Amino acid sequence: LWPWLLASSGLSALIQLATLPFFPDSPSYLLIQKGNEEACRKAIRKLWGEGDHQAEIDDIMKEKVAMTSTKTLRVLEVIKERSLRWQLYILMTVMTTLQLCGINAIYFYSFEVFHTAKFEEYLIPYVSLGVGLCECLSSILCSTLIDRFGRKVLLWGGYVLMCSVLALLTMTLSLQHQFFWMHYFSVILIFLFVIFYGIGP
Repeated sequence: LWPWLLASSGLSALIQLATLPFFPDSPSYLLIQKGNEEACRKAIRKLWGEGDHQAEIDDIMKEKVAMTSTKTLRVLEVIKERSLRWQLYILMTVMTTLQLCGINAIYFYSFEVFHTAKFEEYLIPYVSLGVGLCECLSSILCSTLIDRFGRKVLLWGGYVLMCSVLALLTMTLSLQHQFFWMHYFSVILIFLFVIFYGIGP
């Protein structure tokens, strides 16, 4: 079954490859990169239907002017630029915490936790699949929550909840030999961690 599940991702790639020639080019690409206003208008009509789309074309033209007036910086110039320093710090912090948040450890040790929780050997891959499905669903949920709460709230909330879950998980794994129900609590915590990871970072 697993080879078929892995191969199924190729099906969506084939569908995209077959349908790609029928999609119109991006209007902004046609106007900014190619400089073809007529093709841009045609693409806009194909995407949004007939009507007066001059406002959208004006927006694309403003974007083109802004892009031509903006200087492209090299990596060292970005690091030296004082006005970009805070944005750089924030970006580095977010990316570092994303790498060190513990999601890889959770995925690596989840099999061991499921095995210790006395799950049947043949069921463990399906429970692991459920963990991946939780991450997928929570990422979809995040896209609806981000407009309502904002990125900062989701980041802070996600990391606080993930830290709390990891602290509880450390405690349950330490006490799993003393209380039989701790194994199941650890499994629940793994699912919660993955959900908070998908919603937050």
